[in-house]
Amino acid sequence: MSKRNSIIYWVFTLWLALGMLSTGIVQVFKLKAKVDFITQLGYPDYFLTLLGVWKILGVIAVLIPKFKLLKEWAYAGFFFAMSGAVVSHLAASDPVNEIFPSVLLLALTIISWYFRPPDRKLSTVQLKSGI
Repeated sequence: MSKRNSIIYWVFTLWLALGMLSTGIVQVFKLKAKVDFITQLGYPDYFLTLLGVWKILGVIAVLIPKFKLLKEWAYAGFFFAMSGAVVSHLAASDPVNEIFPSVLLLALTIISWYFRPPDRKLSTVQLKSGI
């Protein structure tokens, strides 16, 4: 992996981790503004706890070494959560300033996943052998 790609990976991954961790913590603590926000989108307030815990666990999975399959699941979870958030905001006709954080985290997820180093990727050999 080139030095440039390594720098891109770590900058975007740390930015992603900070974003997911901070929003996850806010969701777990169910701040009133977030509860109002999520219920306005049509989701129950317990959904905040679920999303928050998953985000925090996903950050841990992405940052720790090894556990390549777990990392893939974490990236997939981030992708599904953020793309779902974008669609939810669009369906609710929210203004761009409310959609942008979800779009940013979605972009960070994709860039971090794309530039991850070989030692953080599943190989086809690992997939075939079930590791």
